[in-house]
Amino acid sequence: MAVGKSRGNKRSYGGSCSVTATMLVFVFVCVFGVWMLTSTTLVSPRKKYPIQKAASSLDSVFENAHRKTNLPRKIPNPAATVFEDNPGDLPSDAIKSDDDLMDQTRNASMETEHEREITKNVVDDVETVNENDVGKQEAKQVKKEKHKQETEDTQNTIPFKRHTEKTITAKNIENEADQQNGRIGHEESDMKNQENKQKDANEGDEKENLKNDQERHIKDEEHEKRSSEVNDDHAQHDEDTQMESHSIATETKSQVRNQESQETSEQMEQDKIETNTINTKTPEKDTNVYETTASEIITDSKDSKHAWITQADQSTNHNGRSKEAEDDVNTSEFKWELCNVTAGTDYIPCLDNEKAIQKLHGRQHYEHRERHCPEEAPTCLVPLPEGYQTPISWPQSRDKIWFHNVPHKGLAEVKGHQNWVKVTGEFLTFPGGGTQFIHGATHYIDFVQQMVPEIAWGKHTRVILDVGCGVASFGGYLFDKDVLTMSFAPKDEHEAQIQFALERGIPAISATMGTQRLPFPSNVFDLVHCARCRVPWHKEGGRLLLELNRVLRPGGYFVWSATPVYKKNEEEDVQIWKEMSALTEAMCWELITIKKDALNGIGVAIYQKPESNECYNERKMQEPPMCNPDDDPNAAWYVTLQTCMHKVPTNETERGSQWPEEWPARVHTPPYWLEKTAMGVLEKPTPTDFETDYERWKWVVSKTYMSGLQIDWSNVRNVMDMRAVYGGFAAALKDLKLWVLNVVNVDSPDTLPIIYERGLFGVYHDWCESFSTYPRTYDLLHADYLFSNLQKRCKITPVIAEVDRIVRPGGKLIIRDESTTIGEIKNLLKTLHWKVHLIPSKNQERILSAKKSTWRPKTYAAPS
Repeated sequence: MAVGKSRGNKRSYGGSCSVTATMLVFVFVCVFGVWMLTSTTLVSPRKKYPIQKAASSLDSVFENAHRKTNLPRKIPNPAATVFEDNPGDLPSDAIKSDDDLMDQTRNASMETEHEREITKNVVDDVETVNENDVGKQEAKQVKKEKHKQETEDTQNTIPFKRHTEKTITAKNIENEADQQNGRIGHEESDMKNQENKQKDANEGDEKENLKNDQERHIKDEEHEKRSSEVNDDHAQHDEDTQMESHSIATETKSQVRNQESQETSEQMEQDKIETNTINTKTPEKDTNVYETTASEIITDSKDSKHAWITQADQSTNHNGRSKEAEDDVNTSEFKWELCNVTAGTDYIPCLDNEKAIQKLHGRQHYEHRERHCPEEAPTCLVPLPEGYQTPISWPQSRDKIWFHNVPHKGLAEVKGHQNWVKVTGEFLTFPGGGTQFIHGATHYIDFVQQMVPEIAWGKHTRVILDVGCGVASFGGYLFDKDVLTMSFAPKDEHEAQIQFALERGIPAISATMGTQRLPFPSNVFDLVHCARCRVPWHKEGGRLLLELNRVLRPGGYFVWSATPVYKKNEEEDVQIWKEMSALTEAMCWELITIKKDALNGIGVAIYQKPESNECYNERKMQEPPMCNPDDDPNAAWYVTLQTCMHKVPTNETERGSQWPEEWPARVHTPPYWLEKTAMGVLEKPTPTDFETDYERWKWVVSKTYMSGLQIDWSNVRNVMDMRAVYGGFAAALKDLKLWVLNVVNVDSPDTLPIIYERGLFGVYHDWCESFSTYPRTYDLLHADYLFSNLQKRCKITPVIAEVDRIVRPGGKLIIRDESTTIGEIKNLLKTLHWKVHLIPSKNQERILSAKKSTWRPKTYAAPS
């Protein structure tokens, strides 16, 4: 009944509306004709009139009312091109102007109270919305652009002024859209800024319609009728306008984003003008494909972490010392103090922890030379030796160093006759000798090559491990053969031998063959060398030699030059030789050759590790035993030594089943065992990931690092990449006269085997602890997104203190990281009196370059 009644009212109301429309059109035609006669300007048919906004808003109000009341809405015929009561076509401009004239003459042309009431209510709503919008625009515009005040005043007085004439910034428009919950243009707006008024009106409409209120429905029908009879053609045009407005709004938002991006760039450029900003020419921008985003460079994705196992995952005996990050100290109030420790200028926190060492139950397995890190990482600074000078550059440093930089004479007194090291005035000189090659390392190296030509220094054999290295002259002279040597020895077994090596510019770390595995993956070293290294290989079931077997590549060589090899007049040497022979045979190591060097009066034995498991399977006595299948040979971080052997990889897709490419091809050749279907750290198939990383770092190093960081690379020798991934940074520097120690963090994807496979080297480490090296031993440290990842687990201040400990005075630090992290580090480095330079990069990434000074605080910390 209610529906029928409504329809009846609609029919009776139709005649009145028809008369009204006819009169309205007649008035419009008259006014339009007068306007055309008096106008001196032609109006473009595409011009939007000021009333367009109001008309669209009106339509939006009615559209919203129909949505809420669920009443049927008459859809105008898009094909209609003429007025129902007016013969002939009218131009679209005239149709638009009709709305304008309706607004100006509506009180004179409306015959019924209903029409006046409908139009008044709706227009009042629209005026209120438009006035409110303009008010918001004014408030923001006055704040940012005071010179546009006059335009805003005009907006206050003309609420229906067309949108394109308003002086509104792109930011005002986007803020307006956000506040109105995604309103796209004025045509699609639900006018949510007037939610309270609209809500009351709409709720009233809904109640009236739910109660079948005749008056509200008549209003809706009147609007439908008016829209149908007066503006059928206009409706289609409104749709086009609406789409056009949507497009304009979209373009506006795009402009806003561009504006914000420009503002960010301007802010970063402003930062660049700071006192600490680099003053040299910034590297020329390049659209090279290898310039990647911050997320591409840095960050280990969640997916990649699931695909790659970490050292922490593999090392089940991980000490659990890492803690959740805590709020760091206030850098502006932080006060640095000197370390008050017995080790003085040579302090290594994890090797000089006297309290922990005193609690050890024994020292027979060199436990006191292993890592025992403090529970709280120290934040004190290591003092400089008196008389410290800028280190001598390579290659001169191989032969001499400043005495006051490493003021120790003990080794020169004990080993001087073996040409290890001598004191010569203000220098310590290194004749190039060693215990087994007193006439120089070069002759000894050539002698080994003659014994087994297949060793092929620098081609087949690229990465070697030197156990008990002394002052590392063996590794120092192998650089001439394109060989990288990882030298290690315990701290202070021979006074400061590792410190001598690093001061000379030769790679070395402080480590020992004790109770724990070495910090290297399995099957990575091409050759292991021991020149009378004083390690009891034959004892305890060969446990220490089995650790060398773990890290030695299948088919790799063990070079042993010690007295048991060539001295047969000492009972101890004879007994050691017998036990070593039995042990190496049980391990399936083949004794390739034994020869005596007449010049040095020593003998050398060379063994080779098997390339298959055939020998293991044929042993009568399974001693040493094979390791359990669940024993991961790559687990190396705080993992106890095992007296067992791991099987040799034989599947052609397994790492270690084949020898790598010859150097230098291996540095840029993806390892054969990288799975093509697996995703790499950069979320590409691993071979592609490998190649992309290498090309990217070549680009970054050549375009930015070589010219934009104020670094004299001719004075850089010892380099550490604190967060290496595939070793791309080190590979990009391979043609320079330097070496890079790649550090793979224990909580990062275990990519260290890839680094060795390409002819580079590195170690596992956790930067929540101190590194096993002497103070002042590196010329340059590089950290690519290390600190932003590290902040999740530990404090940053102790890590910066560790950086200060490791870097030589005058040495450099390069950090690529998020801008917020860079800001924190910059403030800390300033408190340390480092000279800091900042370079803006992409996507909130920044590059920091800093140079260490000789500043030290005056006060000492409380004794530890």
